[in-house]
Amino acid sequence: MQKTPALIFADKNGQIYDHPTLLMVCRRGEQWGLPKNDELLPMPAESELFLLPERTAVGFNPQTNSLEEVPDSFAVGVHPAPAHTISAHPCYQRQKNAPILPLFAYAAVGFANNHFYVTCTLVDNDPRQRFAKIPCQKIANQARHLLRQHPKNRLLAHIINNCVTRYNCPAARNFALGRFEAPLPTSRTCPAKCLGCISKQEQNSEIKTTPQSRLTFTPTAEEICEIMRIHSSRETKTPIYSFGQGCEGDPLTNSDLLVDSIGRFRQQGGHGTINCNTNGAYTETLPSLKRAGLTSLRISLNSARKELYTAYYRPIGYDFTDVRATLIRARELNLYTSLNLLFFPGLTDTEIELSALANLCTECGISMIQWRNLNIDPEWYYKLMCDHSPDEINPCMGLSMFMHRLHTLCPWLRFGYFNPYLGDHAEISAPMPKK
Repeated sequence: MQKTPALIFADKNGQIYDHPTLLMVCRRGEQWGLPKNDELLPMPAESELFLLPERTAVGFNPQTNSLEEVPDSFAVGVHPAPAHTISAHPCYQRQKNAPILPLFAYAAVGFANNHFYVTCTLVDNDPRQRFAKIPCQKIANQARHLLRQHPKNRLLAHIINNCVTRYNCPAARNFALGRFEAPLPTSRTCPAKCLGCISKQEQNSEIKTTPQSRLTFTPTAEEICEIMRIHSSRETKTPIYSFGQGCEGDPLTNSDLLVDSIGRFRQQGGHGTINCNTNGAYTETLPSLKRAGLTSLRISLNSARKELYTAYYRPIGYDFTDVRATLIRARELNLYTSLNLLFFPGLTDTEIELSALANLCTECGISMIQWRNLNIDPEWYYKLMCDHSPDEINPCMGLSMFMHRLHTLCPWLRFGYFNPYLGDHAEISAPMPKK
């Protein structure tokens, strides 16, 4: 991509246009500028264009070498398809009383050579969440077939009726299709009150709606185990089973239930990778989970620094020290550990974050980084984080350079987007934590 794409903007009716003279610009925290050639991709299939309400589009005028607003316009952003991580946000002028944006990721977007281009990077070639060539009717038919076969399983009904039908959840659709990774939501509660929680917000939250609703019941071990057996009978090559989904709290709040469910499945001859996505608050739960047959642990972070972690997660009854302890204990138990890194351009890709993240990966024996997008209003989130760390906001280096330098510092790290298939037991090359 040699030519900078034209600015994209929308009118009051939602019609999208490419500007005849202005070029797209993008934002990384406080830094505004033209996109880098190595971060522009043709908009991936199954991405979504969003009009950004009460935000005026801003572009670059190459004749005057200055930024210009487009009168009576709305800025446009792109929520990229899974497996893509954004490297810059759209630029816009926020109007007074503009609403907080919904909980999606927002990549900058432009237009050139008859294509939309977005600021994002493909970080995983795994096709598990590509559905463009799969008829919606096929998914619906298989979902209904599962309901008819297992009418008494409440967890299966939740996955089909809520996650497939209402939320169009990729993990739930894969379960309906009998492929890749099966979701296992189990918990109604969570020890964190994340600013960007996609399933539950406090009553006084500035975020008025969430993309999903929280699980309303606690399934039994037999209901969970039945889901695992169904999935193993249909996905026979690389079955993955994951506790900790967007429609629930933290599964480790019900660790005894997980131990019972995993133990039953393994005792019945169940094979595959059993993973738990968690905030990592409960270190003491890990030995029993490992004995039951857990394979891997993924812990979510927005930052490897305590102050920014605390500002976003707002933990209750635990702190960042406990998260580190959980990562260390997991490595000692030979659980494969990943970080669900909620990447935010302009904050994550800074020198201070690189140093903190490299130290965390080394000291805790982390095996993988999953480069996920932080789904949140970028301007709102950036201001909140700066308020908690006003003296430590550094110039950023960009996603690709950040990934390159992190891998140089921690060469054993695997990079991706999805939970990997590891068999029943993972082979781990990450260093063991030092005593």
